[in-house]
Amino acid sequence: MTFLRRTILVSLLAMGAAAPHADAQLLADELPPELEGVGIVQRLDGDVPLNLEFIDHQGDAVTLGDYFTEGRPVILTLNYYKCPMLCSLTLNGLVDGIRDVDLELGSEYQIVTISINPDEGPELGSQNRRGYLASLGKDVPEDAWPFLTGSQENIEALADAIGFGYRYDERSGEYAHTASITFATPDGRISRYMNDVRFPAQDLRLAVVDASNGKVGSLIDTLLLFNCFQWDPEAGSFVPSAWKIMRLGGSITLVLLVGGILFLLRLERRGRADRDKGSAGSSGSDSHIGQGGHSGPALQTGGLQA
Repeated sequence: MTFLRRTILVSLLAMGAAAPHADAQLLADELPPELEGVGIVQRLDGDVPLNLEFIDHQGDAVTLGDYFTEGRPVILTLNYYKCPMLCSLTLNGLVDGIRDVDLELGSEYQIVTISINPDEGPELGSQNRRGYLASLGKDVPEDAWPFLTGSQENIEALADAIGFGYRYDERSGEYAHTASITFATPDGRISRYMNDVRFPAQDLRLAVVDASNGKVGSLIDTLLLFNCFQWDPEAGSFVPSAWKIMRLGGSITLVLLVGGILFLLRLERRGRADRDKGSAGSSGSDSHIGQGGHSGPALQTGGLQA
């Protein structure tokens, strides 16, 4: 069963819909009416509307742009705080993933969670934030991972901009939505989506490094991202790229070959210089000895004449 189908089933169960009806619709590859319009439309390289206003978990008015600073990518999550199932699975999966990511939340990257329920307020946001940060078990700055609430108009504007389709079910009083997190660059452009409830630490780290254009993370992260791994949309994960690895291997081989040739040429040049010096020294000694040999017999001959 694909992730989309699993998400549909979970959403239906969360809204109290009949499971046999859900299975029938899923097997027919058709969305049930309760989930019409629900899903993710990937708007890669699209702009996040940074001017939208929300209320943070402390009750202060903020804009999305307040959380976008130079060099710091942002992970956006759209959930709601009274969600009975899927939101908890998504956010707990995110917590499990970032727990093993060796990057500083709030300084090297940011997470922003926005409620899609306009009736929820900062009290619920604060309560949820405390719970997830306690589960994370890391000390983070006070402005790290804000939980926001806002008006229906601004919620819909943000959801439409990042392609997050959801629907309110009046019968159950719940929201049908999918499980997804969105990565944005420091200047507010959408760089990647992860549509799942499990987020491996390596995938999260590479996605953050990618969103920062290599400005976050180590040199090894950048090397792995741009020379060894590529994003597989089917698997929803970063996977080794045979082409990139062969290209890297070829580049390394070429560098070693050129370096070896230059090293050998340098050795040969040094040996030739040493031989030239030795030859010049030998020639000078022979010339000196020849001159001494000539004067010796002359003196000797003169002595005999005397």
